[in-house]
Amino acid sequence: MKTKWWKTPGVSAIWTIIRIWLGVQWLTAGWGKITGGFEVNGFLQGAIAKAGGETPIVQGWYAGFLESVVLPNAGLFNVLIPWGEFLVGIGLILGAATIPALIAAAFMNLNFLLAGTISTNPEYLALAVILLFVGVGGYYWGIDRVALPALKEYFINKRNGGTEHKKPVAV
Repeated sequence: MKTKWWKTPGVSAIWTIIRIWLGVQWLTAGWGKITGGFEVNGFLQGAIAKAGGETPIVQGWYAGFLESVVLPNAGLFNVLIPWGEFLVGIGLILGAATIPALIAAAFMNLNFLLAGTISTNPEYLALAVILLFVGVGGYYWGIDRVALPALKEYFINKRNGGTEHKKPVAV
């Protein structure tokens, strides 16, 4: 079976550069919030306020969600957001748990956009989606390239009572 062009080692180097750059952006943002005393209340109040007026930026349903679910649990989100950003950054930089990290990154970007914050969110969301579509090409140069086949082999052996002993194949 022929390898798709976007999954080849050469093109994967480009995806790796993009993945690491995106990871540094997330790591930096998360670390800044962790060390800078992040407080989500002001952001939430601003997002909720953007749902009013003649040309609302935030959809009413999302403002309702923020007001009824997120705002009462602001303490939890004061921890989840910075640490989520930081851990996504580490995962993307190392190429470890790349797909879950990209899904979490895209989900956070989507929520920031829904809350009316444009900034770099569209670019980061687009890059995360592109990297999700290239799949293996996005983590060819990363820990997942070795770890995922090894984990798959481990769980196959465990399921079969240790009777299969195939050497993991790098993707």
